[in-house]
Amino acid sequence: MNLLYLILMSQPAAGTDGQQGGTTWSTLILMLVLMVIFWLFFIRPQSKKAKEQKQYQESLKKGDKIVTIGGIYGKIVETSDNSTKIVIESQGTKLEMDKSAINAEASAALNK
Repeated sequence: MNLLYLILMSQPAAGTDGQQGGTTWSTLILMLVLMVIFWLFFIRPQSKKAKEQKQYQESLKKGDKIVTIGGIYGKIVETSDNSTKIVIESQGTKLEMDKSAINAEASAALNK
């Protein structure tokens, strides 16, 4: 924010050289460049990752080994539109949870 403030304040005052139009265009171009950079480095990668996560959650099927957001490792025994039932293999406990709580495939989580 400080850099933008310095750049905008370093422009000549309106009407001093009759270049108010140039100042307006340079400010507009600067703002557009900053918005494009922000979109390229923050918004686009985040939306791409969210899309991939949603596709993964929709492709879950019986028998997949998964890791939940809370770090619980399990195996899917039943799946429906919005929820899945997993079994925790070490205890034989069945849990029903929302699909959005599933983070990754177990083998992928172990490789990280």
